[in-house]
Amino acid sequence: MAASSKLFLNKNIIHNKPIPITTLSYSSLNCYNSLLSRYKNKSPSLNIITSCSSSPSPPSSSETNLTPEQLKIKHYYDPHNQDRDQDQDRDRDLGFDEDDRELSDIWREIQGSKNWEGLLDPLNSHLRKEIIRYGEFSQASYDSFDFDPHSKYCGTCKYQGAHFFERLEMADRGYQISRYLYATSNINLPNFFQKSKMSSVWSTHANWMGYVAVSTDDTEIARLGRRDILIAWRGTVTYLEWICDLKDILRRADFGTDPTVKIESGFYDLYTKKERGCKYCSFSAREQVLAEVKRLLEYYDGEEISITVTGHSLGAALALISAYDIAEVGLNEILCDGKGDNKSSKIPVTVFSFAGPRVGNLKFKERCDELGVKVLRIVNVHDVVPTVPGIITNEKFQFQKYIEEAMSFPWSYAHVGVELALDHTESPFLKPNKDPGSAHNLEALLHLVDGYHSKGRGFRLATRRDIALVNKNCDLLRREYGVPPNWRQDENKGMVRNCDGRWVLPERPRLEGHPPDMAEHLKKVLRNINDDNGSSNGKQQLGPA
Repeated sequence: MAASSKLFLNKNIIHNKPIPITTLSYSSLNCYNSLLSRYKNKSPSLNIITSCSSSPSPPSSSETNLTPEQLKIKHYYDPHNQDRDQDQDRDRDLGFDEDDRELSDIWREIQGSKNWEGLLDPLNSHLRKEIIRYGEFSQASYDSFDFDPHSKYCGTCKYQGAHFFERLEMADRGYQISRYLYATSNINLPNFFQKSKMSSVWSTHANWMGYVAVSTDDTEIARLGRRDILIAWRGTVTYLEWICDLKDILRRADFGTDPTVKIESGFYDLYTKKERGCKYCSFSAREQVLAEVKRLLEYYDGEEISITVTGHSLGAALALISAYDIAEVGLNEILCDGKGDNKSSKIPVTVFSFAGPRVGNLKFKERCDELGVKVLRIVNVHDVVPTVPGIITNEKFQFQKYIEEAMSFPWSYAHVGVELALDHTESPFLKPNKDPGSAHNLEALLHLVDGYHSKGRGFRLATRRDIALVNKNCDLLRREYGVPPNWRQDENKGMVRNCDGRWVLPERPRLEGHPPDMAEHLKKVLRNINDDNGSSNGKQQLGPA
């Protein structure tokens, strides 16, 4: 485990703070009256309700008007009572069950092989942990990104790949960075890309967009039941101005042979455009991903592998497009037993999408389903981003298929995959406001995943994830928890003293450009495309600008 960093809270400062009684609704109390009645005649030795402290404390003024049963429920549902041994039996009575199977035995189901049937309501404990884990990989792309316009490195990753997870206190995750991903900023999404105000900058064209990583720790591989190739795309923390840049224009996705499969043009350009002469984006983001996945699949040939793509907000759109692309060009297809008899199996391709917008039309959705791309969309019902584009015609419209096919309606969009819809107003920790930026926040969404169990059940933190993380980049926690808003920042905003005693922004090691073998792996990808689709797909061009 990496040494403690000043960037993060090292201790749960609200661990023993009693939850305010105002966070417990009387509807929740009534919901569990029947549960209490079950235990009234039980032996007194059965300690159903335990206090957070070893000695009883006098009730606060806010508790004096509550009945004994309500007080018991209040302490029972105090999320800061973190004694897992004392809580296990009671959680089981309430249906908060832990799946006693090993993840390695059911990983394909967790990755969506059965479309998460029976795993979402109630939420399976393994699936909850995996959603949070991949969400934290997505959050890492925010925590490591340089947003500072006064830095000449604005738009880059602040950490070298070799130390990426260590600097983010994620070294124990068992993954290593394989490749950084870049995209050209010279497209029509001005509110998404970050540019420096300095005259001397690292690049006038590129922005860091995420990373490819692979599980390398033997213990983690054994726990997962396979080696996992991870692709994480950067999105937007809370700023929603980029939505205004969307043209709501669908264009053909030139990854396959079906001209009716279409993707929103802004997302498509971000994924496919490149810049001649730029060492970071002379290859498009698409080419960087395909080449690296091809390289890793060759390197780990013969192993049990999964491909998992994740992203938040606009990053979720890129995650879905890249997952579709990988499956469309057949990178995840492998020959069975190496006999060359054209029988093949598919490496699972899964998307964990957080607060993502719609990406393509109904044909795009149907093609993703046909290719076996599994998508789990985690959304906040108060978030506006998942409702766009496609406000006029979308998957909720009864006659969408007719309008799209018969009338060639150009503004028809459809979500892909299975949805897990959460509501931040159900968390007793969060302000019930409907601020669009807060409703879109990734850390808040992961907090909701941690506390959600099933429809109609109370909110209860399952993994004891620190609630202070919610306020890392927003102001959504209730004031009584004493966590300042937007608390995450570099010490002294990254300024250090130089040898002359002056405060300066330090120089960083040389940024890595495209690897020399990228063109070679792209040729293999293109050969694979042409072998699968023949001359009908000959328009595809892969290579440097």
